[in-house]
Amino acid sequence: MSGLSGYGKNATALTEQYESVAFADVHRDVLHLFPSRPSRILDIGAGTGRDAAALSRLGHDVTAVEPTVELRNAGVRIHAATPIRWIDDSLPELTVVRSDGGRYDVVLLTAVWMHLDEAQRAIAMPHIAALLNPNGRIVMSLRHGPVPAGRTMYDVSAAETIELAASVGLRCIHRNDREDMLGRGDVSWSFLGLEAR
Repeated sequence: MSGLSGYGKNATALTEQYESVAFADVHRDVLHLFPSRPSRILDIGAGTGRDAAALSRLGHDVTAVEPTVELRNAGVRIHAATPIRWIDDSLPELTVVRSDGGRYDVVLLTAVWMHLDEAQRAIAMPHIAALLNPNGRIVMSLRHGPVPAGRTMYDVSAAETIELAASVGLRCIHRNDREDMLGRGDVSWSFLGLEAR
């Protein structure tokens, strides 16, 4: 996946940043979209595993996908006591995950989608949709705002994402916009819930 080189170089600072915010705070607007019963969850772009660990502690069977080795290693270390399956794979192809043949009740993409350009998003969405169980859900956040130095991000709107999801048979069941969790005034977020029909 393009645009990830800045993450390895800044892994130490990013690890502190990611782990400084709780899963329940980041996902407060979409917590109702996660199943209450133990389910299979795929966390794509899991970073240091903050979300994967929280979901695992809630009883879910969690697979974390993270292509940046420094972040993945930090996650394995920090959350060593939590049962998470870690995979080195990346969008848009998700070759390793897809070859597994597994299906998931929820696919989580937190601050990931903006790293894909338009062509990559068009490749990724059907691959992700194909990983869902019947009535499975994608829960994702989209970042809006200036791009940090040394990283690559693309403008991506909620409307475009919903339209792309609809083209592969997913319907939007939730959308909200909110401020940045780290207090950056020039950054905002959209949260989406997409469900397999």
